[in-house]
Amino acid sequence: MDAPEQNLGDQAGAGEEPDGKEVSIDLTELLREWTYESGHINVRVISGEDGLPKIQMRVDLGVLQMEVSGRPDGLRPHGCESLLEYHEMRLDGEPIDGDTFDDDAPEPSLSPEDCRVLREEAVQYYHRYLALLVLADYEGVVRDTSRNLRVIELCRDFAETEEDQNVLDQFRPYILMMRTRALASQMVADDEAKAALFHIDEGLEELRQHFEESGMPEAIDMSSEVALLRGMRDELVKKLPASQKSELRERLQKAIEQENYELAAILRDELKQISE
Repeated sequence: MDAPEQNLGDQAGAGEEPDGKEVSIDLTELLREWTYESGHINVRVISGEDGLPKIQMRVDLGVLQMEVSGRPDGLRPHGCESLLEYHEMRLDGEPIDGDTFDDDAPEPSLSPEDCRVLREEAVQYYHRYLALLVLADYEGVVRDTSRNLRVIELCRDFAETEEDQNVLDQFRPYILMMRTRALASQMVADDEAKAALFHIDEGLEELRQHFEESGMPEAIDMSSEVALLRGMRDELVKKLPASQKSELRERLQKAIEQENYELAAILRDELKQISE
């Protein structure tokens, strides 16, 4: 057996083109041309050798390259778009690649290893939706954040261990905020400030429900995700015409009747800012 360092040496430094000519695979020149900027999400879109666009993200130790759609690394595990889709189909009892399921088999579940690789896959989508937000591809952000929320739900419902059921829930507020931010940003880009406010109000309500269901209702006032959305909402309210005050009053009255006091407080703030 070759020594490990010999294997590493064989792989590093150069590749080979079809004509037998060696070509360097050293990334030094690429990294020198595209310097890393601390505190910024540095992304760009390039055309791949297959003619399709690729997203590149500059990180401190190199460059991440991702597909624009599908699984970011371009793989199709088990012939599915991602491991999430594979496990969703498997847990629903759907045949995959011609497989059949035994009716006497135990209830399907997610093993600790299944959950681990699902979390690793979710990190790929996290990197991509960060890049897509910078690129103002809000539809892509909504797609990828919604997808990662499905991972949280799947692990919560099917993981074999309590730790795997709950470990991802800590990221739910951040993912909800990013999804809401993208929805609202798309509406702002379409000059639909009113629709943007609607999405922000919905996002804040989802965050309120999350903290209440987690047994931490007081955490909403300490949440950085809530603070960001409230700040975004405050800026949008200034763009609403005064003629929309009557509609806000109607929504406020309905919220009070439904005892949705968090939304009522939000709407009161909006009315106050419009009046000012």
